[in-house]
Amino acid sequence: MQNRIVEKSKLLGPDGNLLQKGYATGYMLEYDRNDIRAKKARIKEWDYYYVGNDEHAICITVADMGYVGAISATFMDFKTPSQITKSSIMLFPMGKLHMPSTPYKGDVIAVNGEVEACIILEGDVRHVFGKYPGFGPAGEELDFDFTLSDVPEECMFIATPFRKPKHFYYNAKINCMTAKGSFRLGDKIYSLDNALGTLDWGRGVWTYDNTWYWGSLQTTLKDGVKFGFNIGYGFGDTSAASENMLFYDGKAHKLEDVAFLIPGDGTDKPDYLAPWRFTSSDGRLELDFVPIIDRYEPFDLKLFCMIPHQVFGRFSGKCILDDGTAIELDSVLGFAEKVHNKW
Repeated sequence: MQNRIVEKSKLLGPDGNLLQKGYATGYMLEYDRNDIRAKKARIKEWDYYYVGNDEHAICITVADMGYVGAISATFMDFKTPSQITKSSIMLFPMGKLHMPSTPYKGDVIAVNGEVEACIILEGDVRHVFGKYPGFGPAGEELDFDFTLSDVPEECMFIATPFRKPKHFYYNAKINCMTAKGSFRLGDKIYSLDNALGTLDWGRGVWTYDNTWYWGSLQTTLKDGVKFGFNIGYGFGDTSAASENMLFYDGKAHKLEDVAFLIPGDGTDKPDYLAPWRFTSSDGRLELDFVPIIDRYEPFDLKLFCMIPHQVFGRFSGKCILDDGTAIELDSVLGFAEKVHNKW
């Protein structure tokens, strides 16, 4: 079942549960933190930006997870290959970051000591800038200043309940935005003028122990048209809809279920750097994936943990649009992840 939400409403009812469940291609459901009926410490809100090309990428996250918050940055060099990830942790923000109620309005200004990340919406352009002193291996500072524009007409929104009352996940994935600007690590400047950007915008109240799968890709095809996808599962009750969607020239094309076939997944020795495979239940996505970098940065205190395997690599295979058009991918850079959280 793929229930498409076509009528605008509030996200939550007076009891704190979702009024509508399913997917949309725009902001149909109005999120308001004040409508939540769970404890403040359980509310999760984040903005995650991935901006990159075939040579390098940067990820910037501002997150309010209730009892802990973070400003996180990741630098990736796909040539080496190598990556650096660091997080500046804040305790008990519980709404003090004032995360926007929609991905289309409102600014994010996060400062923790000398670490800064700002996301300013200037009309239809997102201006992302900030700094992270002591980020590099020799203490080099990371500075970033870029814009994202050309927001597509349609993207992926999903409203997913958990089986526990008052718990839900409201998420948007906006792929294929045009990037301009750069970031600097130490004395080296990395241009983003030929890069594309994705926003992962998440709001909700999560249950304690979760494992999710997520994959994303964005590219410009040979004919100049932007193409991307968002795939994933593992969070909440997705019986109303999956988050699997293709994006072609600003339009969304809905898929059914997608399976992540990771070598050794479900055993005590998964091999995240061996080739993966992806397949959809409707036969419209069949992809091979050759990993380059496993961004494995665990934070494990047993009762509280965040254990991500975000794997960057190259996708090859076929994706089929709603009208039957086949999009052939040949070694296109993207990422896929498996994340286990106790939070």
